[in-house]
Amino acid sequence: MDHLSGLVLDILLRVRSSYYITEDADGQLPDMECFGPLRHSCYNRLGSAGGGVSMDSDGQHRQEVDLLLVGGTVITMDARRAVIESGAVAVRGREIVAVAEAAELMEQYSAGEIVHCEGDLILPGLVNTHSHAPMSLLRGLADDLRLDVWLHGYILPVERQHVTPEFSFLGTSLACAEMLRGGTTCFVDMYYFEEEVAWSAAEAGMRAICGETIAKYPTPDAASYDESIRYCQDFVDHWRGHELIRAVPAPHSIYMTTPELLQASHAIAEEAGVPQLIHVSETLDEAESLVSETALRPVRWLEEQGILEHPLIAAHCVHVNTEEILLMARYGVGVAHNPTSNLKLSSGIAPVTEMLRRGVHVGIGTDGCASNNDLDMFEELRLAALLPKVATNSPVAVPAADALAMATIEGAKAIGMDHLIGSLEPGKRADIIVVRGDALHTRPFFATTPRSVYSRLVYTSKARDVRHVYVNGRNVVRDGHVMTVDLERTLDRAQDLANEITSFFVQREAAILDKLVDIAPLEQRETFEVQAKGALRDEELFRRGLDHPEVHQVAHTSRDQYDTYFLFDGRGPQRLRYREDQVLMPDGTIQPIYNLTLTGPAKEAEYEHSVVLSRSRYTATADRSLRFYREYFAPEQEVEIVKHRERYHIRYKGLDFAVNLDCVKEPKVAGPFVEVKSRTWSQQDAIRKAGLIGELLAILGAQPEDMLPADYADLFTESDQEASPS
Repeated sequence: MDHLSGLVLDILLRVRSSYYITEDADGQLPDMECFGPLRHSCYNRLGSAGGGVSMDSDGQHRQEVDLLLVGGTVITMDARRAVIESGAVAVRGREIVAVAEAAELMEQYSAGEIVHCEGDLILPGLVNTHSHAPMSLLRGLADDLRLDVWLHGYILPVERQHVTPEFSFLGTSLACAEMLRGGTTCFVDMYYFEEEVAWSAAEAGMRAICGETIAKYPTPDAASYDESIRYCQDFVDHWRGHELIRAVPAPHSIYMTTPELLQASHAIAEEAGVPQLIHVSETLDEAESLVSETALRPVRWLEEQGILEHPLIAAHCVHVNTEEILLMARYGVGVAHNPTSNLKLSSGIAPVTEMLRRGVHVGIGTDGCASNNDLDMFEELRLAALLPKVATNSPVAVPAADALAMATIEGAKAIGMDHLIGSLEPGKRADIIVVRGDALHTRPFFATTPRSVYSRLVYTSKARDVRHVYVNGRNVVRDGHVMTVDLERTLDRAQDLANEITSFFVQREAAILDKLVDIAPLEQRETFEVQAKGALRDEELFRRGLDHPEVHQVAHTSRDQYDTYFLFDGRGPQRLRYREDQVLMPDGTIQPIYNLTLTGPAKEAEYEHSVVLSRSRYTATADRSLRFYREYFAPEQEVEIVKHRERYHIRYKGLDFAVNLDCVKEPKVAGPFVEVKSRTWSQQDAIRKAGLIGELLAILGAQPEDMLPADYADLFTESDQEASPS
């Protein structure tokens, strides 16, 4: 360094409370124009990375360090759980050099910067073991819904439409600002376009394990399974050896992957020497469905696939039993416990007490903002200590010290980074936070036992109490101000995106078809049918009609049908029918068939013989429960019809018709009814078939005066319950 640069540094040291200087990755000083007031590109890293020796005014030799945090209560979270009153932490470059009493370190070290922390708490940075950082842009989008409705009905459709590289970068910038401001220095992420998540986190100066989501369905960043694997491989390769970022594969869950996909993901992780991330047993339905399909519990199934033989970070684990907990302990599976998200989505309370007792490393996560709705690790800390007390009916379950460990050293162990972070010890990375000790909601405080300081942190401290944050030795939050994210620009663009998503949702909610398309590919597009329905006075006439010389039976099935009609008074004349068909097969077994059918107005036109032209038929397979569709579509009214149907496919005068003989069982016993229908494609064809339907009705014993102008849903609406169809 030349003489002029030395003079500049000397001046900067004297006014270090206002101006900062940084070295580059090679330890070289930057150009002079880099010097400037508090900016994220010029943070305080004064001093030699190797450590020198200086002489003070008293002639005493001291080792040089970059930073001394002095005077606060140091909560080390080391193996002894040492707490040092009026302690200090010395930092050189990216590492902690010493942790001891303040007087001792002040005597031993000369620092480029001294931060006085009297009355404050100095502790390791918090570790958020499970998040979806870009989803900060979906905060509050769809609340108070069950997990399946929330995920498949709202989040996935929005992601398909709006998640782009910019979305992931911007959402991560917003998330990093919130996490850093609240004392989180390391997070584990799982999302799409994780390349952008990694860049954003690195720019914000955060430590992160970034997991690229892999699923068997098309995702925003991969149209196919093969493309997803290629993207993940490239992503993992690109970030190898980075100081702050670890890129890893993240198969979403058992139910959204396949054994082949998991094996491919496992191979990437094994070759790169990184863990995998996965959601496990978040809901009871998820666990029970796998058991019904495979006779294996989820963790046992993962063991069977060989997935547990390499480091794995499993999020949630709400519905794991003792056998599964023992397996996780044996294989060293890290668990990410997400208290708020599990409560908000009513997923349950994870058996954290048993996990800890059996040696499972359990960390704490926030999950994504769409299901939390914040990234406040202090809130999660408090809940992580309180929920086990309720779940086990024991107030001593998971004491405050253990909860803080889950957010620091145990969280670091869960994600395989405890050799670097999670505690304040010499040789570890300088991921450190300083928490105010004078906040109103924390006063007064006691020191009656060594545990008192943990109770103070876990039960009274808030994210807003965080004063300073250091990651890898870099000052990223100073006096509560985030120094590494342009918040004004980030918030403005985030609101622009929120407005775009709002418009998408408002339009979609008004269109039942759009909502249907978002959750299920349509198997059949719009068609028209001519049909007529009538009450039968004599079923024997119907049977004889089927033997008419011009009526040729092609096929016959017998079934019970359970129909639920969703009516939408304020959203046009459309109605949606959920149908469960229990078809009696020739061998005596029952084959269930589930479908959704969206119909238009009850009739488009009417012809003689009470034959109507109806427009339907957007049809999709119903692969979810009736409860899901009820909560997702939120109809104004429902009509439930249970009936037995004899279905005949016939040919009459060279044309195909469907003939149904129905006996209604619920909501009241009625019938039998006869229904004849046929698809049509033109006005001329509709008129011709309407005449033939009239002839068929007469052959099958239906009289003109017994024809019914309405569909079953109209016959059995609440207003018509008193009138029985004849």
